[in-house]
Amino acid sequence: MESHDRAEIEGLLFTDFYQLTMAQLYYRHGLAERRAQFDYFFRSNPRYGDHAAGYSICAGLEWFVDWMLRTRATPVDLDHLRSLTGRSGARLFGDDFIAWLGANGSFESLTLRAIPEGRVVHPNVPLAVVDGPLAAGQLVETALLNHLNYQTLVATKAARIREAARGGVVLEFGMRRAHERGANAGSRAALIGGADFSSNVGVSRRMGVAPKGTHAHSMVQAFIALGSSELDAFRAYAELYPDDCVLLVDTVDTLGSGVPNAIRVFEELRRAGHRPVGIRLDSGDLAYLAIQAARQLDAGGFADAAIVLSNNLDELVIWQVLTQIQEEAPRYGVDADALVRRLVYGVGTALVTSSGDSALDGVYKLVSVEQDGLLKPAIKLSETKAKTLNPGDKSVWRVYDARGKASADLVGLAGENPADETPLVLRHPTDEHRVRRLGPGEVQRVEPLLEEVVRRGRRLGEAPALDVMRARRVADMEHLDPGVKRLMHPHLYHVSLSQGLWAHKRQLVARLRGESRDGKP
Repeated sequence: MESHDRAEIEGLLFTDFYQLTMAQLYYRHGLAERRAQFDYFFRSNPRYGDHAAGYSICAGLEWFVDWMLRTRATPVDLDHLRSLTGRSGARLFGDDFIAWLGANGSFESLTLRAIPEGRVVHPNVPLAVVDGPLAAGQLVETALLNHLNYQTLVATKAARIREAARGGVVLEFGMRRAHERGANAGSRAALIGGADFSSNVGVSRRMGVAPKGTHAHSMVQAFIALGSSELDAFRAYAELYPDDCVLLVDTVDTLGSGVPNAIRVFEELRRAGHRPVGIRLDSGDLAYLAIQAARQLDAGGFADAAIVLSNNLDELVIWQVLTQIQEEAPRYGVDADALVRRLVYGVGTALVTSSGDSALDGVYKLVSVEQDGLLKPAIKLSETKAKTLNPGDKSVWRVYDARGKASADLVGLAGENPADETPLVLRHPTDEHRVRRLGPGEVQRVEPLLEEVVRRGRRLGEAPALDVMRARRVADMEHLDPGVKRLMHPHLYHVSLSQGLWAHKRQLVARLRGESRDGKP
């Protein structure tokens, strides 16, 4: 019988099976407590078919930290592992390992460095570094990937939608189309990435913003079916919410009855001393209908009324709607710029599902393991140079050029200080012939990106408020070149290796390939 206690499946067992089998192997070989480091990064920005992102927005970290700090092995977890058997019928997990896991099945031994939420991030840059006992670092992998991959994906989509909206208000309406409780993570990520508000009441409360919404077609349908009218439905809604009145006008006839009836109700509200908010358009040619609705609202004395657009919006649809308005509005005597300023965008399915690219290719890789008291770099080779791992204990910096624009993200060895290097050498990750040397006057500043968030199981500082995470995003977006922010064919942002890391990696690759050719392990 299915259990309805979600806590049982969202704690330590919220993991892939192989994490547990590896943890037992580490324990049996005396490696479980050996210090190790893992890097989390993603290999490419989201690609949405014929268009792509030139950057991503980091999100999901605080929810992962919450999970990591509260999770520990429970008796129910241990009993379940004790019950698992292999193909021969033999138990897969021994009593010795289960006893060890009962005593050590938390993440209090781990230290976490990470790039803060809300920041612009780029492929192949470590967004998080986990440092601590090998088994604990292994067991945390799945949850880390689950939390950071999805929220980063949605926050990136939200940032692109906000860029397309040209400063217009963005509402996240995706809860009903989201993947079950992923709706909560999606709403949170959307608020970090660019949405001003969400219809998700619970997440809005947790994030400290007011929930937003209008009403459904069903309200108007119910009134009509019971012998009343669209106008009666609008009046009932306005009577109950006189200072928050947004009317959905396309249930019957958008321009023939919906907008005229909304204007009648708005006039009644104004006479009673209230200020109507606006109307919502949810079907049809949104650009054309927005222009015509604006004509009617303006003629009725409601030039400041908002016009909320919804129905399958994404960044490209918004871009096309605004382009059409700029071209078509003057034909009808409507100020296109003024109309664009009053538009609000309700974005649902495309945002919460990251339509076009439904998964971020984030990975979690072992990069160092302790030997004789020192961290020894671990490397994974690949058939393609681009997928060969950057080994060792590393730091990440952002290099700003003389204009103050972000010019490159630099991945280097821990202990390096690129701010002191002249010239600053930036190596291409895979092409030894591509090198940038930045001399005096070409670098305004070099900013370290990784911050220590958790030290041996203890959170450092308070979780950031939403406005702090949003401010990080705004600042980073302002420092990006416009070409990187393009919706279509964005300019490639440079991620480089320091001279020290590049040389270190090259030596390790040569040694490993030489050992392989010699038949050595």
